[in-house]
Amino acid sequence: MKKPLLRLGALLALGLSAWTASATTAVTVSSVNLRAGPAMQYPVVTVMPTSVNLTSYGCLADMSWCDVSWNGQRGWVSSSYIRVIYQQQPVMVTAATAVTIGVTVAVFNQAYWDHHYHGRPWYGNWSHYYRYAPPVVHRGATACNGNGCAHVGKTYVPGAPPVVHRGATSCSDGRCNHVGTTVRPAPAPVVRRPVIIHD
Repeated sequence: MKKPLLRLGALLALGLSAWTASATTAVTVSSVNLRAGPAMQYPVVTVMPTSVNLTSYGCLADMSWCDVSWNGQRGWVSSSYIRVIYQQQPVMVTAATAVTIGVTVAVFNQAYWDHHYHGRPWYGNWSHYYRYAPPVVHRGATACNGNGCAHVGKTYVPGAPPVVHRGATSCSDGRCNHVGTTVRPAPAPVVRRPVIIHD
């Protein structure tokens, strides 16, 4: 009887440590809405003030929105309004920096909605707020040495040409700087045709 209990305890401890490892500390850079989902159409859970510490549990695959908690409230915030604390320094969340600063990919679905928002006035309106969108995929490679990391990748948005990103992250004295360029495909040429007016 003791062995199954010990195994269960070990599994629970392993699960807890894995959850703890996926959580990071972040800070808001301005007053921002904490929303019930990763888009502007979701209801506001609360408003977070400037420069408050919060816990981040990961971000969407394209790093555009992050799953966070603050003051007992759980929800989503645009990644442009937070900085993850890495080596005691605030770092912007991007596809290029995510692996280095320990940001994992988070998932938003109805199970998340059911778990965190049951009893809220808008809880029963999941189908009204949720809009399925094909996933944005980023593929690339990151190489690191003692001086920092370099990254080259492409972001694939359904229905659009891929966007190329190249960047380098260098670290010194506990601080990291990232410099990158984004190359967007040129727009399709506009073809002008003469208009013939018939009387």
